[in-house]
Amino acid sequence: MSTITLLTRAGCHACERAHADLAELVANAPAGSPAVEFVEIDVDAVAETDPELRAEYGDRLPVVLLDGNEHSYWDVDAPRLRRDLNW
Repeated sequence: MSTITLLTRAGCHACERAHADLAELVANAPAGSPAVEFVEIDVDAVAETDPELRAEYGDRLPVVLLDGNEHSYWDVDAPRLRRDLNW
């Protein structure tokens, strides 16, 4: 199973758009495709326990991680993400 992680910040309109785009992409996964988990992390909310996350990505949110690796930022690259998920 792959994991798509969206790194966000409260009040970020681009983050809200990325969330909607990813939620739609996951909801419309092709039949029989590999399972995907979609997780959202607010970098400010976890800064106390994981300050490196905000330090690394906080200035270019939203950031999409695929299986822990940076995949895209600012916008969701849906065609590339589908390809990388073998969809």
